[in-house]
Amino acid sequence: MKQDRLLFLDPVFKEMIWGGERLKKDFGYDIPGTRTGECWAISAHEHGDCKVSSGLYKDKTLSELWNTKRELFGDYPGVKFPLLVKIIDANDDLSIQVHPDDTYARFHENGSFGKTECWYILDCKDDGDIVIGHNAKDRQELSDMIREKRWNELIRTIPIKKGDFLQIEPGTVHAIKGGTMILETQQNSDITYRVYDYDRLSDGRPRELHVEKSIDVITAPHIDHSAFVQLETDSGNMETLISCPYYTVVKIHVEGRYEGSMAQPFMNVSVLEGEGTLDGTMIRKGMHFIMTNGDGSYNIEGTITLLCSYPGIQHNETRAGID
Repeated sequence: MKQDRLLFLDPVFKEMIWGGERLKKDFGYDIPGTRTGECWAISAHEHGDCKVSSGLYKDKTLSELWNTKRELFGDYPGVKFPLLVKIIDANDDLSIQVHPDDTYARFHENGSFGKTECWYILDCKDDGDIVIGHNAKDRQELSDMIREKRWNELIRTIPIKKGDFLQIEPGTVHAIKGGTMILETQQNSDITYRVYDYDRLSDGRPRELHVEKSIDVITAPHIDHSAFVQLETDSGNMETLISCPYYTVVKIHVEGRYEGSMAQPFMNVSVLEGEGTLDGTMIRKGMHFIMTNGDGSYNIEGTITLLCSYPGIQHNETRAGID
């Protein structure tokens, strides 16, 4: 693979009420403030469109290349770049929330994608946990618990540890707890419905809740999708964490040398740990790039851990509108 076939991207950072400074401490990023919660690492969304940092396409946005240089992405179909990769630093608890599926979002959110996502736990507290699911036995009990603010009865939490992987299907109640850092791979969507926000104030006022839409889309009773996440070791270096209609996510760990093959139209790559070279190009922790449509093979050398993703078999078209 030629060096100019790697699209290195400058992240877009988002300050959040629950954010912190670990993106600077852990990855060396030049963050905008002390409440930086999100690093949109590979994104062509209008709320955060990454620019190419070097090479032939320097300063071009990812969405621009998607629209004008589709051959870089193996002529993969679709109105919009299909995926969004981000790092989330939760210094405090995120709101209790849920995402819609494609059908609901297309109708209620001006043609947007829905939001299927997955989380790789980069770090968490020793006794860390996370909100996944709820305890309501049916939709009526779900509605009653939400309207009556019976949060302790409703919310389901599970323990987590560094290196865990979780699939979050649309309709799943979820929230990241303070002290947790994740790498998230998701559909290219920014649609989130807040169910509960701990009565926090932002600029002196409570943040908007989306109670009615949340009740519409939450799956009741809860379905545990962790049972569908199958870890399959493809080789001594690569693990397939999940393959679903929207994306496949793989983890590559190299100590020495690894020769891989790429049959996908393109692959998103985030360097989680270490440093090394990819076909002679230096890569290190904190870098994010796209391996564009190349010759199908690549070589990695060094001591390095990568999380990679590529789009699934389902091609989602949106009507004109925004996410």
